[in-house]
Amino acid sequence: MFYIDWTYIVLVLPAVILAMWASANVNGTFRKYSTQYSRKGITGAQAARRVLDANGLYSVQIQHVSGNLTDHYDPRSNVIRLSDNVYNNTSTAAIGVACHEAGHAVQHAVGYVPIKLRNAIVPITNIGSRLSTPLILLGLIFSGGADGGLYWLVYVGIACFGLSALFQLVTLPTEFNASSRALKAISSGGLLYDDEMDGARKTLRAAALTYVAALTVAVTQLFRLILLFGRRRDD
Repeated sequence: MFYIDWTYIVLVLPAVILAMWASANVNGTFRKYSTQYSRKGITGAQAARRVLDANGLYSVQIQHVSGNLTDHYDPRSNVIRLSDNVYNNTSTAAIGVACHEAGHAVQHAVGYVPIKLRNAIVPITNIGSRLSTPLILLGLIFSGGADGGLYWLVYVGIACFGLSALFQLVTLPTEFNASSRALKAISSGGLLYDDEMDGARKTLRAAALTYVAALTVAVTQLFRLILLFGRRRDD
């Protein structure tokens, strides 16, 4: 006889579907606007350099990295790494993504609080995400009943998983803010003509939705764990 986990179907599955749609949407949007080339002929790397220089961040380096949408800012090395379709690309999508990463560098330079908080919790979040499932399993195996043994490990495991949701929550404002900084820099710096701004804006909006979806998945999974093991405890 098969067991159907309705908590997963009702709570988590819709969030997973949303995440899949968001991922497909950002890839589709990027592909669409990666063929809308800027008439000014500015590449992603050049656009990021202009944003950095405008904010006095001359020491931040820009490097090429292989892959698709693997763009990121590495605060430890003080380097922005731009992917194959962004670094030398003159499209509105590439300029939007490159300036978004430059926005992260600006956040670090000005001490933007959410990104400082995110960086601070990264180590414990990584540890918590690795320990959550083993702790829950150990608590169930050695509990000897919901109120005995090592059942408390289950709740420690759930708390560790909660750190993942916290990380996604803190990530959300940093990504929205980086995109806002990027669009303002593109406009004020004249990197794109007005009629080209829509491509950069829609690309960044689609990317932001992936973080909203990731937060939704993390929160629904956390809520599911609380429901499952709260109910077990009541039993």
